[in-house]
Amino acid sequence: MSRIGNKPITIPSGVEVNIDKNNFVSVKGPKGKLSFQFSKLITIDKQENELVFSRDSDQREKRALHGTTRAVINNMIEGVTKEFTKELNIIGVGYRATLKGNVLNLALGKSHPDNLEIPEGITVEVPKNNIIIIKGCDKQLVGEFAAYIRKLRAPEPYLGKGIRYKDERVKIKEGKTAKK
Repeated sequence: MSRIGNKPITIPSGVEVNIDKNNFVSVKGPKGKLSFQFSKLITIDKQENELVFSRDSDQREKRALHGTTRAVINNMIEGVTKEFTKELNIIGVGYRATLKGNVLNLALGKSHPDNLEIPEGITVEVPKNNIIIIKGCDKQLVGEFAAYIRKLRAPEPYLGKGIRYKDERVKIKEGKTAKK
């Protein structure tokens, strides 16, 4: 039995949820609009201000989709009410970020700067030249863009230079020592 899938989702005020007969769900709220096509194996019912999820059998695929469908729709509702945020820190001498219009410029110690086009539905802030804040209502898109930026210069284990998430801890290795 899926514990997550059996929990109903209460729809907050100011959020509009529409469910098509083909399980096409669109969620509209104060921060934006999201929509997604879900599998027909899971039944999504809207009862007053709650969403209820059910399945007709205990097949492996249906059990897996039960909790996942509920979690994705919950993230959609949460995203349109309050945005998801990822914060990245840039550590290293000469490493910096600047924002010019819809392009994020990153100087990461390479021979050329990395210029990234910001995807639609995401806002990026650079309060300092070593801090990047990514916001958006789509949790997957925010996380994916943050991971892509981090991948450009992942933290290295000897000096810790690179791009890391705000709360990420990098275990620093000890360097080589001279033999006697």
